[in-house]
Amino acid sequence: MSDLPASISLREVGPRDGLQNEAPVSTEAKVELLDALSATGVRRIEAVSFVSPKAIPQMADADEVWAGIARNADVRYSALVPNLRGAHRALGAGFRDIEVVVSASDTHNRRNINRTTDQSLDEIAELITLAHGMDARVQVIVATAWGCPYEGDVPVERVLAVAGRAVRDGADGIAFGDTTGMATPSRVTQLVGGLRMAHPDVSVNLHFHNTRGTGLANVLAALQLGVDDFDASVGGLGGCPYAPGASGNVATEELIHMVEDMGVETGVDLDAMIEAAATAERIVGRTLPSQVLRAGPRTRTTPT
Repeated sequence: MSDLPASISLREVGPRDGLQNEAPVSTEAKVELLDALSATGVRRIEAVSFVSPKAIPQMADADEVWAGIARNADVRYSALVPNLRGAHRALGAGFRDIEVVVSASDTHNRRNINRTTDQSLDEIAELITLAHGMDARVQVIVATAWGCPYEGDVPVERVLAVAGRAVRDGADGIAFGDTTGMATPSRVTQLVGGLRMAHPDVSVNLHFHNTRGTGLANVLAALQLGVDDFDASVGGLGGCPYAPGASGNVATEELIHMVEDMGVETGVDLDAMIEAAATAERIVGRTLPSQVLRAGPRTRTTPT
């Protein structure tokens, strides 16, 4: 598999995208999970989101969580924000890597952020200017990139138009979010190919859900296109409060297990990540969907 990237960059999103879809857990438990993840070798962690506590009460203690963790100097911590107000909070807390989300689907954007996609893009342009003035980087996440739970399929041209507007406004990178797990390998190829034709120099991150069991297949399709930047969530935590049925993200330990066996380096200690997944399962109090958490790596043997 010499055509695959030699290595990939992983962003662990469990503490934010994962826990926002669970019953609220304590600040101390969130800090425990973040500290466990920080010791796995993963180099990027989406730690918190600065959103309205009325909309997402699970993230109401973002400032306390950020103040409480043992920060690893080798890890880039980022925060997700929905709007300019959230960006001010994140930048004020000291974050210099932020993600802002906008849905390609107008209906989902209204449900998620209470405004149209175009209104969000207008504000994101201001947000990028603000962040760059404070030496911060902004990645624009285009959610519902492969489909919307309310509208169904979202045309590729629509997704590329939203991404293109963000690029023109100065975004430091684009992420495509498979909010409802509607992506399949051929659709991944179509969208990533379209972005590269339109914006060959922009960095792209892919965020897959495993709602319909295609998460790792989509990762493989992207790897074969040379994509080397992925989100994943410890234990398979995650979903979307405004996307019914959008079960968990691709599990970090499953993604690591697959790509490392294919010769693609992640820099993450798989055993440590499995231990972190067990921690995540304990603090949320339910069985998580990760199969590698259950079975262990393929190298694990059973005594006869």
